[in-house]
Amino acid sequence: MNRIDELIREYCPDGVEIHYLEDCCNLLDKKRKPITKAFREAGEYPYYGANGIQDYVANYIFDGTYVLVGEDGSVITKEGTPVVTWAKGKIWVNNHAHIIEEKEGVMLRYLYHYLQTIDVTSLIHGNIPKLTGGDFKALKIAVPPLEVQREIVRVLDSFTLLTAELTAELTARKKQYNFYRDKLLTFGKDTLNCRLKEICDICLGLTATPNYTDAGVKFISAQNTSNDFLDLNNVKYISEADFEKATSNAKPQKGDLLFTRVGSNLGHPVVVETDEDLCIFVSLGFLRIRNKEQVIIGYLKHWMNTDLFWSQVRKNVHGAAKVNLNTGWLKEFNISLPPLETQERIVHVLDNFESICTDLNIGLPAEIEARQKQYEYYRDLLLTFAEKGNTIMTDRQTDRQTDRQTDRQS
Repeated sequence: MNRIDELIREYCPDGVEIHYLEDCCNLLDKKRKPITKAFREAGEYPYYGANGIQDYVANYIFDGTYVLVGEDGSVITKEGTPVVTWAKGKIWVNNHAHIIEEKEGVMLRYLYHYLQTIDVTSLIHGNIPKLTGGDFKALKIAVPPLEVQREIVRVLDSFTLLTAELTAELTARKKQYNFYRDKLLTFGKDTLNCRLKEICDICLGLTATPNYTDAGVKFISAQNTSNDFLDLNNVKYISEADFEKATSNAKPQKGDLLFTRVGSNLGHPVVVETDEDLCIFVSLGFLRIRNKEQVIIGYLKHWMNTDLFWSQVRKNVHGAAKVNLNTGWLKEFNISLPPLETQERIVHVLDNFESICTDLNIGLPAEIEARQKQYEYYRDLLLTFAEKGNTIMTDRQTDRQTDRQTDRQS
């Protein structure tokens, strides 16, 4: 840290200049292109969305080194800062992430670290959180001389290196998980094969937007199912009276399997694990098992994530620009049903593997979380500047000056 202090005293003793983001980098948003999940051809190239890699596809539209910042959907952290991703190589980026590349005078890696310190809470708009292009390019960036940038990046990258290695290993595990999941759910001709409509009721949410209230019954939509669990903290409400009037097809119960019908998060099955009353919007649907002696909900959940399911989706969309999971053909989908005991073993194996890949309390995710907190502490410490023209000091310099003044007075 002392080296950074020395560089600040040498190169910017009067503080650092503040610039708009658009003056610090090249904005590439116009080159982005979304692909609906049903149309994605599986391949080796990362497909990025608002909060990182969403999939792997057979082609790419960018080749280089970039910083991605969430535009809509998952765009803000619990600390109120943007969701920022470092992306390198041949990649595809959809329209849910802003994309920037380096411009002379400001290191892209410096921007990557600095953007994660900006509070954007007041800039997020809409029912679906959105950081607009206008607000994004107008973000204010403290830009010290390159000598200072390089040293800050060197120090912070030393913290992120291990995190990156752990994340790469976790990504490899997730790809391995996807491979074995599809293998475990592929059966021969001797296994019972039936149509989805024979084992489940397929229900859809309300087509009309209800009148919202300050309290009452929770009313959920696709944005409440985007993180592999049902998020009931950020919800809207409808009155008890409107809930009673709603069709039963819009009222999922504990043990039902919710799925998103539209949007970039198409499919995305989530098991309902609460007993409380819920009502859903048309962007969601759910499966309700008729005979629990024939199939378990965890098996259906994993099946909906396999290519066994998505290959049937692709056969039905016929090149449509906008895809939704239509119950007309969804109910005709074929599914293999091994004995219940086999289903339970498969679900047990896949649930454990899934936990290893996602649970923040165990294994790699826990280690990544700990390293991330350490990095965030030093990042915020190093990237706090005052503006040029005022009393231009980092917080560390201000603290030391106060200490010296106290020493002289004693």
